[in-house]
Amino acid sequence: MKKIEAVIKPFKLDEVKDALSEIGVQGMTVTEVKGFGRQKGHVELYRGAEYDVAFVPKIKLEIVVDEPKVQDVMTTIIASAKTGKIGDGKIFVLDLGEVIRIRTGEQGEAAI
Repeated sequence: MKKIEAVIKPFKLDEVKDALSEIGVQGMTVTEVKGFGRQKGHVELYRGAEYDVAFVPKIKLEIVVDEPKVQDVMTTIIASAKTGKIGDGKIFVLDLGEVIRIRTGEQGEAAI
């Protein structure tokens, strides 16, 4: 089992969610986060005054899938989240030792 964490632009959330649903992803966790990468934030103009936005708002998706689905999920996220501009985000793939569904006690792939 793998945990896929994707950090994307907020306005791409619905498009990514719909695309993942089409390939059979049944669940995900979505968190509003802030951060920066190479772009190091940006400057905004508000009521005539400039101010530095050091942390850019993003959305973090957490998806758990069995190993054969990892490539499909990554490809789908890339295709649906990409704008071609700086700040499109990143995808991280992590190994999971165990998953347990609290309600039923199911473990492993059955708990996904």
